Amino acid sequence: MRAVVQRSLEAKVTIEGNTVGTIDHGFVVLLGVGPTDTEAESDYLAEKISKLRVFSDPVGKMNLALADVGGQVLSISQFTLYADTHRGNRPSFTGAADPALGDRLYQAFNAKLKALGVPVATGEFGGDMQVSLTNDGPVTILFDTEAK
Repeated sequence: MRAVVQRSLEAKVTIEGNTVGTIDHGFVVLLGVGPTDTEAESDYLAEKISKLRVFSDPVGKMNLALADVGGQVLSISQFTLYADTHRGNRPSFTGAADPALGDRLYQAFNAKLKALGVPVATGEFGGDMQVSLTNDGPVTILFDTEAK
């Protein structure tokens, strides 16, 4: 499972001109699911991201987590994180999970974040989404459960 986590001041996701998810500040998480991923990976990532200390403390050191700053997560499914660009100019996405598994683990990831007390807004799995955010820092962290 792969995740791109961006610290943001605000973010929203729209589908066909309608805003379906919005956060004031926190993380935008782009989540990709691989074919061998399980709920163990989604739980692991949710726990890591919920405790990720990249918000500034009073002396300006990145030392605070989402709960410390009242942050939220905008979670977006992103199968393109599994793009293979080794051959040619058109990426292959055969490394991504099938949609049923991807959706199930995306939902499990969001549910785990909520169970950990993190407010979560989402896009629509498989939807044609437009995501906008004000990146804070910028701070962008990559996670890949294959590397844990």
